[in-house]
Amino acid sequence: MSTAHHLPHRFPRDATTVLQPVRSAAALVAGGFLLVGVLGFVPGVTSGELTFAGHHSGALLLGAFAVSVLHNLVHLAFGVAGFAMARRDGGAREYLLVGGLVYLALWAYGMLIDHDSAANFVPVNNADNWLHLGLGAAMVLLGMIFGVRVRRTPMDLG
Repeated sequence: MSTAHHLPHRFPRDATTVLQPVRSAAALVAGGFLLVGVLGFVPGVTSGELTFAGHHSGALLLGAFAVSVLHNLVHLAFGVAGFAMARRDGGAREYLLVGGLVYLALWAYGMLIDHDSAANFVPVNNADNWLHLGLGAAMVLLGMIFGVRVRRTPMDLG
């Protein structure tokens, strides 16, 4: 007989909830944000003049995505927040869902503003806009797919 059956449980076995994939997905997304945030400061990966903020920043990450110091700092903060929230199933799901909605809102904002105006303080360009759309949709989908609660019965646990 296994000794595992004699170990105390914090929760009844029939109330066990499995959400581990959502934590992994949130950590993966968070790692991507940290990587992009760091790469935004690396000469050669980022070309042009890197200014603190504003549409006049000529810096491009990978030759395509408009970045600034502020933009890079937001990526770094989003990555740190993601790792902190990925420590709990509910936090990971919230990070993916709410973060995805934030990126969808940023996509809409980028589509509505004049990229040569002071309203483009982040800054964003067309490449950023489409990346934000894809990223936002992917995050929301990950939160919805992996954030589904699965209730296990005593028969499932053996």
